[in-house]
Amino acid sequence: MSNSNHTGQNSVPPRRKVSDRTIAISCLAFFFGMVGMAFAAVPLYAMFCQVTGYGGTTQRVEQMSDTILDKKIVVRFDANTSGGLPWHFEPVQRDVTMNIGETKLIKYEARNISDQPTAGRASFNVTPQAAGAYFNKVECFCFTDTVLKPGEDLEMPVVFFVDPDIVNAPELKGVNTITLSYTFFPIEMPAPVAASAEEKKKVSGQL
Repeated sequence: MSNSNHTGQNSVPPRRKVSDRTIAISCLAFFFGMVGMAFAAVPLYAMFCQVTGYGGTTQRVEQMSDTILDKKIVVRFDANTSGGLPWHFEPVQRDVTMNIGETKLIKYEARNISDQPTAGRASFNVTPQAAGAYFNKVECFCFTDTVLKPGEDLEMPVVFFVDPDIVNAPELKGVNTITLSYTFFPIEMPAPVAASAEEKKKVSGQL
């Protein structure tokens, strides 16, 4: 007499189903966690560079130096555009000789050479990179995004000083020249800050 009971031959034990589901959920959680960490790493890395000057990142300060040394340093200025941004961008002066600790105002110029309004964001660094920790900006166009109308020219100031502590940095001993470099990248045009009352009514369907 043959045994006709085939129950359980092709079925998956309940415990194994739960285990497979747990593994799948864990893998998904790990994946999204890694993605989240990758996005979080960008501002954290930027913050790290801002604090330490790593990679030639300059420092942002609110007060000018109260110490000026009787020692000169040359600061050169470089300008670039990237990503097809249709701007002519350059420093008004190519270099300046100044005392360490002295606060200086220089300017860059940008012109939109296209027939459309465009927006840009500036990245910046100094070389040698170790000097980034001692290059302090009080005011800079790089703190905000820039929008230029077709054909518009704009003068953009930078107020800065070189921290007197730079003379105590052994890795910068003998350095008499620093180069400040900016690169403008295109960004999407910002949305209008506020719509008019008539536009708001149109959106809400009142007109």
